[in-house]
Amino acid sequence: YKLHYRNFKMKSRPQFLALLTFLSPEDGNNATPVSSGYRPEIKFPFDQKLVRGKQNFMETELVFPGDVVQSEITILTEEDYAGKFYSGLDFEFYEGEILIGHGVIIRLIDEN
Repeated sequence: YKLHYRNFKMKSRPQFLALLTFLSPEDGNNATPVSSGYRPEIKFPFDQKLVRGKQNFMETELVFPGDVVQSEITILTEEDYAGKFYSGLDFEFYEGEILIGHGVIIRLIDEN
């Protein structure tokens, strides 16, 4: 089998600022902290697919289960989400099939 790679530019600018809530171990999350730059899969309510997103934490470098933090989010796929993000939009983020937490967009940075 031959692998085919599609060339695309990875977004370098965050699309939005979000308030993230990481689930605690009691809620089914693991007990491992994550670092700024963490890249979970994100599920938006308008799409059934999971997309990769980079989380850059605003106030800390390390986030523990149960923490609530502000983060710049950069969507790392070539999907076109122009016009679909808005302040107040809720989303979930996963590590594989495990729900790690949920977030809400609090400000748009780059709407493209």
